[in-house]
Amino acid sequence: MLKLECSLSSPVAVQNPNHSVSSKARVFSTNSFGFAPNSTSFRKRRLALKCRQSEYFDQQRLTAPNPPSTAASAPQSPAGASAGPARFYVGHSIYKGKAALTVEPKAPEFTALDSGAFKMSREGFVLLQFAPAAGVRVYDWSRKQVFSLSVTEIGSIVSLGAKESCEFFHDPFKGKSEEGKVRKVLKVEPLPDGSGRFFNLSVQNKLINLDENIYIPVTRAEFAVLNSAFNYLLPYLIGWHAYVNSVKPEDMSRVNNATPRYGGDFEWSR
Repeated sequence: MLKLECSLSSPVAVQNPNHSVSSKARVFSTNSFGFAPNSTSFRKRRLALKCRQSEYFDQQRLTAPNPPSTAASAPQSPAGASAGPARFYVGHSIYKGKAALTVEPKAPEFTALDSGAFKMSREGFVLLQFAPAAGVRVYDWSRKQVFSLSVTEIGSIVSLGAKESCEFFHDPFKGKSEEGKVRKVLKVEPLPDGSGRFFNLSVQNKLINLDENIYIPVTRAEFAVLNSAFNYLLPYLIGWHAYVNSVKPEDMSRVNNATPRYGGDFEWSR
């Protein structure tokens, strides 16, 4: 912003930024504009020019808000949450008259090595939760029973033929002093009319004197959804997504050039 001031008394020095000026003030007289110097109808006036541009922009810089970013941002964590990457919890549920089934994926675990790399210490799995019905569309989740599907067991389910069935046995205390006191059996078998599958979980817990059996029919469409989700999850459950995301072309080229017989390259070159 430029501000002009008119002064009738004090002379002013007009500076050219590209040239040095003397200490004497240069005065513009009315003669510069074509008026007669001895005219009694016009008094000699001196003009002062001040620039407030820098002050204006300094003020705007202090008061203006930050410009909005055009880059997409990740979902923000709620207030008070610890800093770090956002975590997401997902699941898929099937509700029927006598029971409900919820399917939740659980991520693999990795251990940091001294070299700075990471090694998978535990494969991921899929957690099945069965809850018996306590009324019409009401389920008693306090009585739920759980069963963890390993990647191999998931492979058995997704590869089932139309008339095939599978059965899995789990002992949570296997290898411990309480081995054999808790027995879990999950059966996945076709419905008699071929319209879907039965998921049947039986739990015998001698520690609390519990013997419970929960089953839920799953339609062909619902089973197709589960199979599709399982197939998508498998590479993530075995941690291969982390490896793929860490691969950089320049790194692999440097490793192969340094050790030409590295890994399978030597086998294929023979």
